[in-house]
Amino acid sequence: MELHEQIIWLFVLAIPIACIAWTVTHEEVFKEPREYCVRRSKDCKTLMQRKFFYLFTCEYCFSHYVTILMLVITRYTLLLHDWRGYLIAGFALVWIANIYMSLYAFLRIDIKKERILTQKEEESV
Repeated sequence: MELHEQIIWLFVLAIPIACIAWTVTHEEVFKEPREYCVRRSKDCKTLMQRKFFYLFTCEYCFSHYVTILMLVITRYTLLLHDWRGYLIAGFALVWIANIYMSLYAFLRIDIKKERILTQKEEESV
């Protein structure tokens, strides 16, 4: 695969990674399992159990595991075609996916702020 194709794959493959990681760690559809994981991440007795349950509450942490799954499914490598390419691709995908999630969070805050301002203006009129 040519370098320009690898770069396109990097930015495109990061989209579903970001989507899955954000949905599991933030959206209402997974609210109950996430709340269970938050409780378990604080209440479990062993460090390994606490860290395992914390994984499902942090989009950055969870995006690493989603990335590993995507690398297994797609066999995507970046720059090199051996294990080093998988390693480089993994960290690059996590980085791009987390940029996408940060932008999404920023947009959501901005949209929410606009709705609140609009609602206040409508109430005052």
